[in-house]
Amino acid sequence: MDLDSLELRVLGVLLEKELSTPEYYPLTLNALVNGCNQSSNRAPVLHLDEAQVQAALDSLRDRHLAATVQGGGARTIKYAQRITDTLHLSVQEAALLAELLLRGPQTPGELRSRTTRMYPFQELEEVEAVLAVLAEAEPEPLAVRLPRAPGMKESRHAQLLGGPVEWAEAVPAAGLPVATPGLAAQVAALTEELARLRAEFEAFKQQFD
Repeated sequence: MDLDSLELRVLGVLLEKELSTPEYYPLTLNALVNGCNQSSNRAPVLHLDEAQVQAALDSLRDRHLAATVQGGGARTIKYAQRITDTLHLSVQEAALLAELLLRGPQTPGELRSRTTRMYPFQELEEVEAVLAVLAEAEPEPLAVRLPRAPGMKESRHAQLLGGPVEWAEAVPAAGLPVATPGLAAQVAALTEELARLRAEFEAFKQQFD
């Protein structure tokens, strides 16, 4: 679908709030902005304003992935997701997709623990089975299993609503070596020592030339 990052965030929040706090759903624009800018359960943390969220909503409505909701005596316009209807998603599929939209690539174990408020997966095998369904969706897959990153025990899964995933961009920071200040200092000291030893060795060689 090639949704942009703002559309992905808005859609993820709509899915999450419908499943986790149905008593407050559909969402007002203000509630949706707050949901998009949450500092917890979001990666990356964003700081969107109403105009940005409204523009993303308008685009999602054009794609039949979101809609405005009025009636019942409420004067305030509210917004709801329509992707579950458009793509015929189950509750389990919607929960996993919401989590992938909000936090990026994750392992099945991470997804199981983080989707509890949306849907309580009883077994890890159930999560993996639903991920397989998303990966085999027609006409386009909605998720993909990524190659296992160096140093990681499990493979991560990513959503594809934003288009193909660049594997290098999806590698979690935990799977890469981190250059701490202490480590950098040690490397600098070792480099300096190596240079000194090379200079001494060259001076020693010149004695026999």
